Formats: sequence, structure tokens, C-alpha cells
Amino acid sequence: MLPEIRLLGDVDVAALSPLMRGMILALSYADTQAGIGLTATGAMNRKFVHWAAVHFKWPGFTVDDLYSINKVLNESDMPPLWVVRDMAYHLKLLRRRKDLLLPTKRGRDFLARPRAYFDLVATDYLYAYIHHGQTQEAVRNRMRWWHVFLNLINMKAGTHCSLDDLANELYPSETYPAPAEMTVETWTERSSLRYDIIQPLCWLGLLHEEREGLTIWQDGTYRKTPLWDACLKLEADKQAPISVH
Repeated sequence: MLPEIRLLGDVDVAALSPLMRGMILALSYADTQAGIGLTATGAMNRKFVHWAAVHFKWPGFTVDDLYSINKVLNESDMPPLWVVRDMAYHLKLLRRRKDLLLPTKRGRDFLARPRAYFDLVATDYLYAYIHHGQTQEAVRNRMRWWHVFLNLINMKAGTHCSLDDLANELYPSETYPAPAEMTVETWTERSSLRYDIIQPLCWLGLLHEEREGLTIWQDGTYRKTPLWDACLKLEADKQAPISVH
């Protein structure tokens, strides 16, 4: 059974959740600027992508991060925009009319009371959303393990924990040597944990990654945010070590 996500605590979801903040800002832009302009291929235009990079302040995808790699920004250069757009479409908050994305009636209701939509956004995004490079089958198969992942992180990320800390608990039969010594299987497990589990939790705002002083190739450490305790009620921490093997 999937752990229920239900926002009960008094927290600022826009401040803590990059995804909610991005959706709020995108909907607000569409509502106040007569829509989000689209290119001939249907992508969000450069004017909006630049605006989003400046205002979203998405960890790892700030305006400085993005322009350090690209001279100009297209929608394809900012992966968080894919998720914001997909979720807004899925929840029918935005609709397309000719070369514009415009807010729907439900989208304006979302802007008026975003907290009321958090449970729906979080549940759909964390458990059902198919990120770029993933398959529907993989997302479906992962559903039976989410209670394991969340309970483990609940125990380990009260202060700070690393990707290796979590991987060693989940896969105790494996060892995690230096990158040059990793097997393909170990790389696959580590990448899946980082991009399929940890990254969505960070983008949703339940985890925060501390990256100060690190290069893009180095993993940070993770800790739970106040949003975690405000919306997740999990099993007691007093349990045996958790393993998926």
C-alpha cells in the first residue's frame, strides 16, 4: 500500500517545494501575461524559459547554473519545466489555444488556494509521474517499494545522510567502492536510487540536498524538510534494517 500524502502541518509549500513553486509561478505568469508563448513546435518560448530560470530558483537549475552551460535557453535545456508543464496539463490547470498556454478555471482556483491541491500534486507526481528516460512499467513496479524507501529515508535523513548511506541500507549485500571500481549493476542501482527516488523527493520539496562547495559530479547530503513531517505519517522508526534484496 502506498504511504498516504496528506498535508496537515502549517508550512509554506511554495517556499519548500520547487515543484509547487514552479507550478504557481507558471500559472501566475500565464494568468497575468496573457499566456505562455509557444514556439512553432509547441515548446515554451525562450522569453518564458528565461523568466522561469530567473524566478523559479530551482536547486541545480538556477539561472547561473543554466547559463553556465547554454548561451540561450530553450525549454529542452531546463528539465524542471517539463515536469511543471506535464503536471499542469495532467491536472488540467493549463490549456493550449493556438500558440499560447492559458490558465483554466481550475488553474485559477489552484492559484487562489495551492495548499488545497498539494496532496493531489504530490501523490500523482511521486507515485505515478513518468520522468524522462523512465518507463511506465518501471514506475508501476516501484510502487510496491515506496513504503520501504520512505521509511528508510525517514530514519536516515533526520539530520544528514549521503546516497551511499541509503544505498548501503537498501542493498546490504552490495558494496559501493570508488566510482572507477563500480560494476554496471552497482551503477544502475545507485543511479536509480538517485534519480528515481531521491530527485523526485527533492523536487517535491520533502528532501533538501546540501551541495555547498561541491562540483556537479559530486553527490550532496540529504535531510528532511519541514514539509516531510507535515504531510507524511510513516511507521515507527523502531524496526529492523530495511532491504530490498
